[in-house]
Amino acid sequence: MAAIVTDRLTKKYKDLIAVDELSLSVRKGELFSLLGVNGAGKTTTVKMLACLLKPTSGDAIIGGRSIVKEPQKVKEIISLSPQETAVAPALTVCENLKLMCGVHGFKSDKTAAKVREMTELFGLGAVSGKKAGKLSGGWQRRLSIAMALISEPRILFLDEPTLGLDVIAGSDLWDILKELKGKVTVILTTHYMEEAESLSDRIGIMRDGRLLITGTAEELKAAAGKEKFEDAFVAIVKGGRA
Repeated sequence: MAAIVTDRLTKKYKDLIAVDELSLSVRKGELFSLLGVNGAGKTTTVKMLACLLKPTSGDAIIGGRSIVKEPQKVKEIISLSPQETAVAPALTVCENLKLMCGVHGFKSDKTAAKVREMTELFGLGAVSGKKAGKLSGGWQRRLSIAMALISEPRILFLDEPTLGLDVIAGSDLWDILKELKGKVTVILTTHYMEEAESLSDRIGIMRDGRLLITGTAEELKAAAGKEKFEDAFVAIVKGGRA
């Protein structure tokens, strides 16, 4: 069953085509990565799917709802953790989680349960009393994703979740994302090939706003005739397959 289906989704800025007639289908419960170099159109695609940016043409159906005709309905079932870590720096980790519970109208008992759940899932116990603005980038990113999950979304968009993180912080976040697989549909954008290969059920490779190919890491390597995923990516992006 498809969680997301896009139909010739397009975004133009004057003479620039940021996303060019993107058509893809993402299955319910899978972790799907959009992989490409900077400027490939990944973030613009996610912003359109998250109803933060209106398409120039085309549409996407998310959970049976149109992003063009029913953006408010779509927003009820999705959540986005952007590249820019979205936390309130003056509040503690615990206060940030409670803040999001309040935004979604949770009562006190559900708030307490949800804060415990997110604290445990993301290993935030040791820093729960610290101000978010004093945390490292890795901890802030963990908190940002935890906050995005407070609303219990059916679909979670993660825009470059490990950008700027060190190897250990990135690896810790990978472990958390693996825990989410099958529980929620995840759309992840990245330009890190190892990240896409390690985490994804399927991968879509973008270049200059166009979706070149989709498939599992093994399928993409086979399509490019390469043993290593990095070599397959380079061959596909350079025109080995389009």
